[in-house]
Formats: sequence, structure tokens, C-alpha cells
Amino acid sequence: MKRAKKLYILLGVLVLACVATFILTRMEEQKEQIKTSGETILSLDPSSVTGLSWQYDEESLSFHKDESWLYDEDDSFPVSEDKINELLGVFENLGAAFTIEDVEDYGQYGLDEPICTIDIEAGEDSYEIELGDFSQMDSQRYLSLGDGNVYLVTSDPMELYEVTLKDMIDNDTVPALENVSRITVEGVDDYTITYDEDSTESPCEDDVYFTTLSGSTLPLDTYRVESYLDVLESLDLTDYMTYNADEVFLESYGLDDPELSLTVDYSYEDEDGQEVSDSFSFSLSRSPEDRAAAEEAEAEAEEPEEPEEEDEDAQQIPAYLRVGDSQIIYQISQEKFEALIEASRDDLRHTEVFTADFAQVTGIDISLEGEDYSMVCEQAQDGEEEALWLCDEQEFNVTALQSAIEGLHSSSFTSEDPASDAKEEISLSLYLDNQDFPQIDLAFYRYDGNDCLAVVDGVPTSLVSRSDVVELIEAVNAIVLS
Repeated sequence: MKRAKKLYILLGVLVLACVATFILTRMEEQKEQIKTSGETILSLDPSSVTGLSWQYDEESLSFHKDESWLYDEDDSFPVSEDKINELLGVFENLGAAFTIEDVEDYGQYGLDEPICTIDIEAGEDSYEIELGDFSQMDSQRYLSLGDGNVYLVTSDPMELYEVTLKDMIDNDTVPALENVSRITVEGVDDYTITYDEDSTESPCEDDVYFTTLSGSTLPLDTYRVESYLDVLESLDLTDYMTYNADEVFLESYGLDDPELSLTVDYSYEDEDGQEVSDSFSFSLSRSPEDRAAAEEAEAEAEEPEEPEEEDEDAQQIPAYLRVGDSQIIYQISQEKFEALIEASRDDLRHTEVFTADFAQVTGIDISLEGEDYSMVCEQAQDGEEEALWLCDEQEFNVTALQSAIEGLHSSSFTSEDPASDAKEEISLSLYLDNQDFPQIDLAFYRYDGNDCLAVVDGVPTSLVSRSDVVELIEAVNAIVLS
């Protein structure tokens, strides 16, 4: 019996060894079917494709081509041709690093339940592409074309196909606004800005943008105008509210009567080097409810109080933008709205009272507290580092006076005349080495305890902080009393 028992045990071991050998042999055969590929497994001409659909997770999107690309569920959806071409481009020359032939267990590659299935129609040909697991070892994706093989592809289609409908829209874009010739503003102010680099209407050599105010030419601050255009160019138009804006949508977003409408006329050079003229326009508004609430708050505003700590997100009021006659309405942040709505004349004009280059000043006449003073500048001669300033033939350092003049900034603009009993704090006549502006007259009248009224060349212009005017007076006193 013991002998027989030993024989049975030996027989069992032999059977197990045979089974193990068989399994190892099969595994070796399976391993031998994995081969280095490097070949192109799919070469697809995007222009030949007439249908594209894909599904991943709970997202399912389908498009077809009828002269242009259309969304299957809504023909009015503006499909981005560039995005479609980008999605198809990955299959234009799809290569495989490894090919696994005669696959029996797709589950080990994540292809029994693919993460994404892509269907493509191209003429009489159709393709079903399934995407499986991502190989962490090789940093590549397993893919099936339905031919019995599994491929480890060099380009991962999932990087492109993990998108939603929002990513497929043909969003409006803001062009490069470099060669601007005209800007037309409506809403916050109704006026036109023109570009003229040869104008002689401003003492500031940098001024190239002009408008009219009360029948006179008004130079605008080049930095402010171009900063505004930079804000416009930087708009990220991706957060759309609707792509089919009818009258109901326009009214609900306040765009039937926008707070601001703006058109920029500009030019650019095409591929053939020819100058092309074009225009870009947009309208901007808040919802009627938010707009009414904001206007009511502004009307009831009193002396500013210390701001309370509030949730920043709770303070955000969305605004809405429409490009030209586009059917897409975008939501933009409150920050962008506040930057774009500041498009009035006053928002874009110089805040500096004296806009000329001080280096052009050759002399200054000053009237202060009933006394008159004259200061002259003797231009630097060869070998001298800087000009020499004299007051009553006494040399003085002009730095503090120059800083005080250049530091006179408008806090708000007004055309209000000085009150009949308003005291003149100080007045200056600056003489310039400038053929078009040989003299600029500045006068400052007491307005209230905080501000003085600035009058430039006899025209009331703006309110200036009284502290700025006091600094100017002190700079003058430091010269004439020394």
C-alpha cells in the first residue's frame, strides 16, 4: 500500500509538472506574439472624413460633414473646423511602438470595456477605434482597430478626445489690433477716436489718438488707449452662455440695449504683403437686474466707509459680451467688465495737467500771492551735463519744481468755471521750445478743502488735489525765498 501511495504521489507531481510546462509554453508563445512594430497602423486623410463620433464615460458627441461640419443634434451649433481637424489629425499617421497579435484576452489591456470608442466614416470606409488602458511602463495607450491585434500607440488619442461640446464650438476671436485708425464708442459716451501720428494738436509728442470735445480737438493718452486695446485683445472668449442668441437671450443678458458698444477700425498685412482694412466690434452689458441694482447703489452712494470683509466670490457680478452680430453670447468676469466699460473720453484722456516734455521748457513766469517771478533756462552748452536755471539771476536746482509740475494730476474732469470769489492759488506761464505750442498757461483756483480747479490755456479742465497744488507752491517758495 505504501508503495502504491508513493506511485500516486509521484504521478500527481508529474501531472502538475506537465500542466506547469504547458502553461509556461503557452505564455512563451503569447510572449512571442508581442513584437516591436514602429509601423504606421492607420493613415487617414482628414479631408476624406464625413462623419466623426466618439463616446467616453458619459460623454457622447457626433458630427457629420455637409460642406461644413455640423453637430448631429443641432445644426445651429457653430462647429470649429480647426478642432475637428485636430481630432482627426492624430489618425493621419498613427504609429505603433508594439503590436500584440492574435489577442484572446482584451481585458488585460482595458479593451473589454474601452475607455473611449471613436467611429469614423470616410467615404465607403468606416473605422471603429477603441482606446484601452494607459501603460505606465511605456507611457503609451493600448488601442484596437478591430483587426484582432492590440497596438501600443506612440500618440495617445485620449489627449484630444477627452473634450465636451463646449470645446467644439467655433468661438469668436479678437484680432491683433496693432494698426488702429479709428475707434467708435457708444453707450458710456458717444464719440470717435482717430489716429494721427502727424498731428500738431498736442504739446505731447507721444500723442497719436485724438477726439473732439466741445468742438475742440482733445488729445488722448496713448498709453491709456493702447492699454485698453491690450485688455480687449487678451479676452478669453470661451465661456459661452448660448450659441443661438435670439431676442429673448439678448434681452435677458442686457445686450438688446448694451451699456457699451465699441468698433475698432484697423488694418493688417495679408500673406501676399497687401494691406487689408477690417473692423472689429463688440457690445457689453450686465443683466437688466444687475445693471439696475448697480445704478441704484451708485445713486445712493454717500461718503465711503471702511469696506467690510466679504466673500470675494459673492461680490462677483457677471457681465456678457457679444462680438458683432455673432449668435454666441459670452460671460466675462467682473474684472474684465470693469476694464472694458472704462471707455469714455475721461477714461482715456491724460490725467497729467502738463503733458509736454519738461525738457522743452525755456522759461516760467509765476504769479503767487500777488508776487510775480520769472525763471529762465540757459540750455546746456557743449561739455555741460545739464541746463542752468536762473531766478532773478540766481542759479537754482529745478528738480523739485519740475517734479511738482509733472506731479499735477487730474482726479476728475470738469468744464465748470471758477466761482466768482474763488481764490487763485497759483498761476504759471510755461514757455516751450515748441513751434506749435510756444506757451502753456496753467492756473489753479481753490475749489473746496480737498481740490483745486485747473484752468489750462484759459479753459477749465479738471479738479486737482489741493495737496498737489500745495506741493507746487512750496517748490516755488523754496526757490524765491532762498
